[in-house]
Amino acid sequence: MKHPFFNYPTISPGDEDWGLYINVAGSAVILPEAGYPPLGHPNEYTFTWGKGRILHEYQILYITNGSGVMETKEGKFEIESGSVLLLFPGIWHRYRPNIITGWTEHYIGFNGDFTKNLYRNSVLNSQNPVLKIGFKEHLLKQFNDVFELISEGKPGYQQISAGKAIYILGEIISIIKNNEFAGKDIERKIRKACVYMRENFNVSLNMEKLADELNLGYSYFRRMFKNYTGLSPNQYHLQIKIKKAKELIMNNEKSIKEISNDLGFETAQYFCRLYKKKAGTNPTDLRK
Repeated sequence: MKHPFFNYPTISPGDEDWGLYINVAGSAVILPEAGYPPLGHPNEYTFTWGKGRILHEYQILYITNGSGVMETKEGKFEIESGSVLLLFPGIWHRYRPNIITGWTEHYIGFNGDFTKNLYRNSVLNSQNPVLKIGFKEHLLKQFNDVFELISEGKPGYQQISAGKAIYILGEIISIIKNNEFAGKDIERKIRKACVYMRENFNVSLNMEKLADELNLGYSYFRRMFKNYTGLSPNQYHLQIKIKKAKELIMNNEKSIKEISNDLGFETAQYFCRLYKKKAGTNPTDLRK
């Protein structure tokens, strides 16, 4: 693929209805002392260091080589090889490679109603727009797949490209979360707690006592557990109970009251009320 490569694909009403559509995709090798950004982009995308830029879309830039700097209203952020830059609609920013090192960039810009749901994740926020994830070959492949799909322009390429964009965001979140716990003792303890909860789905658990048995303060245990799983310890255990309840309701002849007792709920009424809140239907309706 020649450099710089960029493409601004057409967007149909059907693409917009899909909920996520690609506005731009491209890559470039910026040599040391070269001007930046490369020429040829539409006016709404180009910028100068002096003025910066405000976009009307989300963008992800993956810097796989070189270094540079980014500035937003939140401050100045150093960029190194393996960094991801997050750009948000309506937020002023500017960035550029180091004049000595240059850099290699890969990027996609996208929009759509579904995008707003994705960016509710705490990792994807404008206060920390530069994420250092390192060089990931499988992640770079997703960018290259999008470039190829857009270049070919076959029917449905927008929808497939949108799926790739979602995968890229998911991988970035996963890498950041794993980096927070990798090789640390707290990860081993949280995993041990998860196994214990799965093995004891049929009883009520005292999470403060569980934290104490793991030699952890409860507040710290709860915070780190939620960072790791996305749920508090109690909610994680409850999710296990609800999933087990669904399995028993659909594949067991026991009454709802018996299932409630087997799962350690105080009363069948409380179980039914809680199940409907979490699963969206009554246990009796599910069995019918």
